[in-house]
Amino acid sequence: MSDKEKFEGFKREMIAENERKYGQEARTQYGEAVVERSNRRLMNMSKQEMDRQTAMAEEIHALLSKAMDDGDPAGEVAQQAAALHGEWLGAYWPEYDPEAHANLARMYVEDERFKQYYDSRRPGAAEFLRDAVLVYTGL
Repeated sequence: MSDKEKFEGFKREMIAENERKYGQEARTQYGEAVVERSNRRLMNMSKQEMDRQTAMAEEIHALLSKAMDDGDPAGEVAQQAAALHGEWLGAYWPEYDPEAHANLARMYVEDERFKQYYDSRRPGAAEFLRDAVLVYTGL
């Protein structure tokens, strides 16, 4: 199996895993077309684009941790984290929507699965990211 075939299989497995965990919920909340478009965007990503997404996710966590040390969700570093988070979403969303970004950040706190993801890196990170995104989006 070539590296390209392995990479394509990896992306298919990521989508299948996401479908198992969140597919029905996402379709109910966002609609079939939105979910399918997001899945197509992921399948069309190159290895370089996927690597960039992974690096951006790590950078978001690092910025978020530094911003939490500063303690100000409206501070420069927190706003860098929120902006980068919006950019990261852009790889999966057809267009950036500040209201959707704010709602997603709220969900990170309200949904224990997502809260645990952020808080496992640093307790309180989900709430801090939410607050930073709300400042960033003006919502």
